Amino acid sequence: MRRVAVALMGLLLSSALGAQSPAPPVTVLRAARMFDGRSDATVAGAVIIVEGSKIKEAGSNLAVPAGATVVDLGDATLLAGFIDSHMHLTFEAGDNYVADFFEDLRRTVPEKSLMAGNNARRMVEAGFTTVRNVGAYDDMDVGLRNAIAKGFAPGPRMLVSRYPIGATGGHCDQTGFPPNTFGPDWGPEKGKASGAAEIRQAVRLQVKYGADIIKMCVSGGVLSLGDEVSVPQMTDEEIAAAVDEAHRLGKKTAAHAHGDLAARAAVRAGIDSIEHGSFMTDETLSLMKAKGTYLVPTLLVGDWVVRPEAKFPANIAAKAKAAVAVRSDMFRRAQRIGVRIAFGTDAAFSYGTQAREFALMVGLGMTPAVALRSAGPGAADLLGLSNLIGTLEKGKEADIIAVPGDPLSDIHATEKVFFVMKGGKTFRQPTSR
Repeated sequence: MRRVAVALMGLLLSSALGAQSPAPPVTVLRAARMFDGRSDATVAGAVIIVEGSKIKEAGSNLAVPAGATVVDLGDATLLAGFIDSHMHLTFEAGDNYVADFFEDLRRTVPEKSLMAGNNARRMVEAGFTTVRNVGAYDDMDVGLRNAIAKGFAPGPRMLVSRYPIGATGGHCDQTGFPPNTFGPDWGPEKGKASGAAEIRQAVRLQVKYGADIIKMCVSGGVLSLGDEVSVPQMTDEEIAAAVDEAHRLGKKTAAHAHGDLAARAAVRAGIDSIEHGSFMTDETLSLMKAKGTYLVPTLLVGDWVVRPEAKFPANIAAKAKAAVAVRSDMFRRAQRIGVRIAFGTDAAFSYGTQAREFALMVGLGMTPAVALRSAGPGAADLLGLSNLIGTLEKGKEADIIAVPGDPLSDIHATEKVFFVMKGGKTFRQPTSR
């Protein structure tokens, strides 16, 4: 009996070892052209072979493997999925600041989380397969990231910051209200601190509770009630402590900075990116060039806050007007100096329309190819994901989108994404065309 049992176990083991996992599905995407993110031109006769979640081959007029599913997208351009380096998926702003603020106070966290999930779906359907979410409350960004990664909800790949780090009473704090309006003052767990030691603790707590990156607010902001847009709010020592602690823990850093002095302090401290940068001088931009610091210009949100129909408190409207008045010149100078630029919109509104940022960049002197690369290999490098995403190359994640025509001839084609694949899974397919 024992010999029979041993023989049976051996047979089962042999069968298990000999069994092979089913081959991953193979999909072939065809289109008139492809922008692979590595050059200034498109490749004609584009063919991308996707095996499972990865790009197996990408090139011109490649042979189609036997048994592959072929998707012919016609007179279109294939691109790597867009990356938005500055997003807040857990918010959605409207035209009326006061009414939006009041409505947000009435919403529960579950309701806000469901809204965030809808925002994420709209983003991925618009071709944004990865976002860097730089600021959220109540761990909604951590939960949304995890739900998307586990397949519970459709959306882009997310890197999240949790609460932004900032000075007590600064741009990322609850300012402009009497004491105790929102309960006790926020402390390090919610990113608000005074002094280098508390700032380090704030960084550690964000990482402890799930942050992929550390966002900090080193200058005043536009949409906060209680500060000046360009003034420094964190000391040089606090900024250096935040950057040092984040890098020590293996996390990249981003600094909200409209003002020049605050931005320069962050660059000197080794910040990975400056967000907005409206008032930056050539001295600061040159330092960014020398240190390899990225600029995330967020042009789209600037256009949004100065719309005639927008209703803001007078001090916010004045700050918005001042920042937007200088940001275009700053952006042109950054290009001339050679600062590295990564695509980011800060457009927590009208989800699905964030690709309008491309036309704004081109309108301020950037070529279409360079603008596209800012949302491809440039943003991927900033996020530390160059080995996975950003270009259409063998071995990369199959984050692939299609737009009609040629975006190098008409950058507005980026606003008409009709096919989206993320990690080999299709999220949007063309209707009859």
